Amino acid sequence: QVQLMESGGGLVQPGGSLRLSCAASGNIFSTNYMGWYRQAPGKQRELVASIARGGATNYVSSVKGRFTISRDSAENTVYLQMNSLRPEDTAVYYCNFILQTSRVSQAYSYWGQGTQVTVSS
Repeated sequence: QVQLMESGGGLVQPGGSLRLSCAASGNIFSTNYMGWYRQAPGKQRELVASIARGGATNYVSSVKGRFTISRDSAENTVYLQMNSLRPEDTAVYYCNFILQTSRVSQAYSYWGQGTQVTVSS
C-alpha cells in the first residue's frame, strides 16, 4: 500500500541545478530513514545522501557542499537539492524510505521508481 513517487529529474548543463523530490503515500505510521541513491549503467548503486528520523544527515564525499537533503514537517517527503552539477553526477536517482505501516508492524524498506538525471553540454 506504500508507494514512493519521484520527480524533478531531467537534462541540465554542467554547473546547473536540479531539485529532486520523493513523496510517500499510503498507510504510514512512522518513518525512521530517508535516503537518495544513484546508479549509472555498468556501475554499482551508491548512497548519495540520507537523513535519519532525528535529523542526522550523511553525504557521499563527492557531493558534499553541492547537494543538500531535506524533508517536510510530516516526514513523508524528501528532497535533494543538487547544485554545481557535474557530468559524473549523471545517473538514475532512487529514493528510499524505511518505515512502519502501523505501531505493531516491523519496519520495511521501500524504493521509488527512479528518476533520470543527465548532466551534459
